[in-house]
Amino acid sequence: MAIIRSLPALPSAPLDTPVPNAPRHHLRAVDRDEVIDVAEFLPPGATWLPAPPHTLPTLPGQPPMVGYLVLIPADSPHLTRTHPVTPLADEAEPLVRIDTVQRTAQLNGAELDLTYLEFELLAHLVAHPNRVHTRDQLVTTVWGYGHVGDGRTVDVHIARLRRKLGVEHRKAIQTVRRVGYKYTPPTAR
Repeated sequence: MAIIRSLPALPSAPLDTPVPNAPRHHLRAVDRDEVIDVAEFLPPGATWLPAPPHTLPTLPGQPPMVGYLVLIPADSPHLTRTHPVTPLADEAEPLVRIDTVQRTAQLNGAELDLTYLEFELLAHLVAHPNRVHTRDQLVTTVWGYGHVGDGRTVDVHIARLRRKLGVEHRKAIQTVRRVGYKYTPPTAR
């Protein structure tokens, strides 16, 4: 099992070239057969496990990436918490709010009248702001693996969502040409 750690970029250095005084927290590439004891890099009480393949990015023409999730106990002194996260004074409140328990979506305090799939699609986009989603990813995530259809189904639902968001906020769901869609949160002014 190969583990990836980072080091400063060394484009011409072979994999086994040591980097003097390299900090422990950087990544470096390792050979497939190289074994590294990961435990020495983890804080006490932490554990690690392989990341699910669908959560890792893929690069065309490159071998698949390997990633790991590091789990650190919440009471660990290695987690730096100086103060609770609060919005800055100049940050505006989000205009679109999703309540997945009551299955409601609100725009600027007014409830939107959405179908089941429109709600699921908007909730997914809002949960992952500024991330580009391909049509296939949206069909798989929102409609499920059993859905038979094409990306045009997504286009139709996006058009309906944009109409329901209204002229002022329809651009919150942006088209990324030849790729898919992304949600950019509108904020109160």
